[in-house]
Amino acid sequence: MPSKELQVAVEAAQAAADVIRRFYRRTLEVHTKADRTPVTEADVRAEEAIREVLSKRFPGYGFYGEETGRHTLGAESVWLVDPIDGTKSFVRKCPFFSTQIALMRAGRFVLGVSSAPAYGELAWAEEGAGACLNDKPIRVSATADLAAGIVSTGNLRSLARSPQWRNLGELIGRISRIRGYGDFVHYHLLSRGALDAVIESDVSILDIAALSVIVREAGGTFTDLAGGELTLATTSVLASNGRLHASLLAALAWAPPGE
Repeated sequence: MPSKELQVAVEAAQAAADVIRRFYRRTLEVHTKADRTPVTEADVRAEEAIREVLSKRFPGYGFYGEETGRHTLGAESVWLVDPIDGTKSFVRKCPFFSTQIALMRAGRFVLGVSSAPAYGELAWAEEGAGACLNDKPIRVSATADLAAGIVSTGNLRSLARSPQWRNLGELIGRISRIRGYGDFVHYHLLSRGALDAVIESDVSILDIAALSVIVREAGGTFTDLAGGELTLATTSVLASNGRLHASLLAALAWAPPGE
């Protein structure tokens, strides 16, 4: 039986989906934030809808939103929300965007909802209870050989500028197939066993917190590119079916920028 927190997080994601559908494929004014990422009225209104649902049901929890900022992050339980992860896709009328809602408790991500209304997928998970996609349990692949592995990449700017870029090139020569699904898509595919690993180097924790729980509860492993546990400061990802994780870490030999 899903926890009350998970039920409410799904309810909040559905409230955001209602807002997003009203704006999708309309001509919207796009503003550029200080970090050079785009934002529209749809982003702001969707986050407001999410926050209204979550704060009403869990008034003592903290809230960290992409558009409305950080509120009471010192609380033991904190919601992390990206109302439209993939705003660039959204404004180009491309369905590869999603709503991401995660719950962090005592510094650990314990619940995640990934809602992609235009794509037709809703995934969720909570610690110890497994992961589901469109109401069906999902599981990562059993691939144990890099030569048979399918890897998807995204957001590789800092990796491309690093000495490890050559390592990625050599890794690509060792695997079965390389793809670049990006955003929520490759994490959903990984979680249901359709590919074996995801590599990214330029992300926000709001993009990946919920997805990390989904991958983990589907039986996979989710770390940064150096193999470290996720924190609010994490900016890179190596997610895998678990069996390939050590081999991928060794092949990439990632050193964060500045080290």
